[in-house]
Amino acid sequence: MCGRPDLRRTPGTRRRTAVFGSAGALVAATLIAGAVAAPTANADAASTARADVARSGKDREMRGAVLAAQRAAKAGIDWRDCPADWGLEKPIQCGWVTVPLDYAKPDGKKIKLAVDRIGSTGTKDERQGALVYNPGGPGGSGMRFPRRVTTKNKLWEKTSKAYDFVGFDPRGVGRSAPISCVDPQEFVKAPKLDPIPDSEADKRAQRKLAAEYADGCQERSGAMLPHMTTPNTARDLDVIRAALGEKKLNFLGVSYGTYLGAVYSTLYPTHVRRMIFDSVVNPRTDKIWYEVNLDQDVAFEKRLVDWMKWVAKNDSAFHLGDTYTEVRAQWEKLRATAKKQPLNGVVGPAELHAYFQNAPYYDSYWVEIATNWSTYVAGDPKPLIEAAGPDLSDTAGNIASENGNAVYTAVECADAKWPRSWKKWDRDNTRIHRTSPFMTWGNAWMNLPCATWSSKQQRPIEVETHKGLPKTLIMQSTRDAATPYPGAVELHKRLKGSRLVTEKDAGSHGITNITNPCLNTRVDAYLLTGEVDASDVTCGPHATPKP
Repeated sequence: MCGRPDLRRTPGTRRRTAVFGSAGALVAATLIAGAVAAPTANADAASTARADVARSGKDREMRGAVLAAQRAAKAGIDWRDCPADWGLEKPIQCGWVTVPLDYAKPDGKKIKLAVDRIGSTGTKDERQGALVYNPGGPGGSGMRFPRRVTTKNKLWEKTSKAYDFVGFDPRGVGRSAPISCVDPQEFVKAPKLDPIPDSEADKRAQRKLAAEYADGCQERSGAMLPHMTTPNTARDLDVIRAALGEKKLNFLGVSYGTYLGAVYSTLYPTHVRRMIFDSVVNPRTDKIWYEVNLDQDVAFEKRLVDWMKWVAKNDSAFHLGDTYTEVRAQWEKLRATAKKQPLNGVVGPAELHAYFQNAPYYDSYWVEIATNWSTYVAGDPKPLIEAAGPDLSDTAGNIASENGNAVYTAVECADAKWPRSWKKWDRDNTRIHRTSPFMTWGNAWMNLPCATWSSKQQRPIEVETHKGLPKTLIMQSTRDAATPYPGAVELHKRLKGSRLVTEKDAGSHGITNITNPCLNTRVDAYLLTGEVDASDVTCGPHATPKP
């Protein structure tokens, strides 16, 4: 489940979870002027991209990408009020960018990518261009990024004066030629199989489901699957840059978005203006993606322990035990109860794991999950059931959930070659489960379709610095569960001139959107001036949640 997009929301609002087998008005004249200048800007971009061709070894794809960017720069984006059912209020505007399905065949089949934007709020002189965002996944939509302006998110007040905030649905996601692997209503049905197997028969059942899921992806979306790769999404990103009329890209990538940014910076170093990597996927080719997911399992266990110790420390509020051992025992008791008889017939161990994993992901969930759990133990199961159970009436939400999982699977399976031997999967996950039981097997089942994937699996791009890449900024918390800290260190070594800002003794996933002045001031300074500290920086943690 590497790099899941940031799903944080106001505590108390409804969220559906699913575990596989077991994410108007015309704009200011300055924006329009930028679009008019697009062909000239893209001429420089095209020439530098051609220079990149020889280095990358992907001649046909890169030539196709250059051609697609030239066409996009000429066409621009026909910005209009967003459709009512997209949930994006004025003055946010929406549009489309056309890209080749296969960059080696730029005159072949095309797909359209959904994009949106909100214009910069500052003066003409303050504007520095567009800031493009990817929240992670693979499978996350960035279309809600402009809402950081309309909802008056104070953390982004300064940068929104300088930048148009631009979001997009990556290929296969949302409204951008969406892919699917199973019927969405079937995907969210519960209860699912317990992710932690008790026997070889349990493992065989999960293996069967994983193989069926892989087959379903091929049946429902087979034409898209060979092209659902991170390098292709990076090429899409460059086409979007051109369509926006931007000579160089300003980009904020969170979680999987950091890997997308790393691949982009390798393919298009001279096209980067500002790039922030927030909560970093380890880019080593031998880590993408099988080993990355194994590393996650260990990190999730550590962060789960952090949360349970916090619950114990606040026993006066939650009454779940005043030691970690007692709280962990309550978790095992809850799991056993749901395994014997799913809560309300729909919340079994799989659904509990899916809901409780939000605590290791984001400490903004700590209070909510502990409160719902505490209320259940006190005799009222309704809040926990509503939070962890499926909502079959939410058709749109279920379509989005299934689509996100399909894209996650398609990209990770296509990006790299996965082990085909079940013995290796069984051996590795059995070993890690002994000390990290919370996430290991659930993560394995989610990724196991890649073991029987019938579409082509590529070799990951070697992420590295090439001439022309400017300073970049890396933001990482030391106890991040989804993207463990060594990934940030690895990317920092590979990108010369990068600066690593570490949030010590914290573990939320995605830290550019949390309140911590030590982090926030550096994000603002980099985006507004391009400058970074003279050396790497270690910040203290953001405030610990309070019951």
